[in-house]
Amino acid sequence: MMDTIQEKKEISKKLKERAIFEGFTIAGIASIPGSSRIKLRTNALERWLSNNHHAEMKWMEAEKRRNIDSLFEDAKSVLSVGFAYNNSENNKNNFLKVAKFSQGEDYHKVIHKKLKNIGKWINLELPDCKWKICVDTSPLLEKAWAEESGIGWIGKNSNLISKKIGSWFTLGFMILTEDLVPDKPHQSLCGKCDICIEHCPTKAIVEPFVIQSNLCIAYHTIENRNKTIPKTIEKNLDGWVAGCDICQDVCPWNKSVPFNNNSETRPKEWITNLNVESLNWDDKTWKENLKGTTLKRIKPWMWKRNIKANLNNKKIKI
Repeated sequence: MMDTIQEKKEISKKLKERAIFEGFTIAGIASIPGSSRIKLRTNALERWLSNNHHAEMKWMEAEKRRNIDSLFEDAKSVLSVGFAYNNSENNKNNFLKVAKFSQGEDYHKVIHKKLKNIGKWINLELPDCKWKICVDTSPLLEKAWAEESGIGWIGKNSNLISKKIGSWFTLGFMILTEDLVPDKPHQSLCGKCDICIEHCPTKAIVEPFVIQSNLCIAYHTIENRNKTIPKTIEKNLDGWVAGCDICQDVCPWNKSVPFNNNSETRPKEWITNLNVESLNWDDKTWKENLKGTTLKRIKPWMWKRNIKANLNNKKIKI
């Protein structure tokens, strides 16, 4: 354990530097239980759930999401990191579109591997410190803790936004038993801007910071397990078959962010070549293509449903 404030400052700084060394673009630290804003964000989650805005995403109701202490015993600090996925080769397919976050390697595995490397470093630097990795699938109030760690703020489109890399990044976390020096929680910089709200074609952003999932294109193309997509969504798909980037594409903070052109973020070739012929792929071909991506969540029959819904809207005969 560290005895002095100076030692805590030094190891906290070195930990964030290590995160950047491992390939993350931004990193910050928060103390547990956090400031009053964590309670406010938890209350906001409760309201969102009580309004059934999560639709069929029942895992969002997990009790552990409301209390970080329930995830890891003796937790004292959180390291939040951001992995930038914006690649200059994105946007090549203008017919059938896939959200940028999922065009490259499975970010869960990419982030987990990098965090595990940080864990090995921690084992050497702080042998008494225990740690737990959380990447997306853990019931953690992720964006609230990222905001608390100072790496960005929750925008009106509910995405985390960074001054440095906009919102084109996925999150990873390490919960630690070491009492580290926290960064200052980030303040919102959205101001009076409502561009994301105005440009959502299905009006899924029902009020600033609140997404009604059953109005969201991303929800229906990724999570909806029904055989058909609602007509009100279908007529606004405009080529989206896996996710939707509209509210991020129009965000002013995303206008001039740097690219992360490494092999992990490079779009899979099949994604950039999706077309009507993809409807003829059998399940084996789909599974082969989806291997190693986060897009496995969309089953082959769902891909075909999503493609057909776009073709229906474009009045193209199959």
